Amino acid sequence: MRPILIFGYGNPSRGDDAIGPLLIEQLARLDLPDVDLLTDFQLQVEHALDLRGRERVLFVDASYVCQDPYELTRIQPAADASYTSHAMSPAAVLQACAELYGEEPESWMLAVRGVSFELGEPLSVEATGSLDAAVTKVLVWLDGDCAQNEVK
Repeated sequence: MRPILIFGYGNPSRGDDAIGPLLIEQLARLDLPDVDLLTDFQLQVEHALDLRGRERVLFVDASYVCQDPYELTRIQPAADASYTSHAMSPAAVLQACAELYGEEPESWMLAVRGVSFELGEPLSVEATGSLDAAVTKVLVWLDGDCAQNEVK
């Protein structure tokens, strides 16, 4: 297990919701040392296990409400208000990891701007630009220079 996990999630069949998985695909081509990459449609309680033994975790998802092209924020463990253990927030997965395993890796959320989330739609032109900027930001984050560029 590598010390860093980058977890991109979203539905590749729903236009810009594919940003998280597409970012993971681009990073996979770079063969990054000390980095594990993971993708799924949504966050679930079972993903707390993927956080075990990590020093740092970066969650990546599409967002229609974040600033363009992305927002990077530090996240803390927090109970989720959802009614199911499926479709959890990153903070809730981090909370589950803390409760179940007593571990709390440094965790961040990279929300990447998307504009079209319709079923069967391709990635929008706007999201393509946001995705490119986000990949560059992830490489900066990997170098440890994330705090000074954090958006709150």
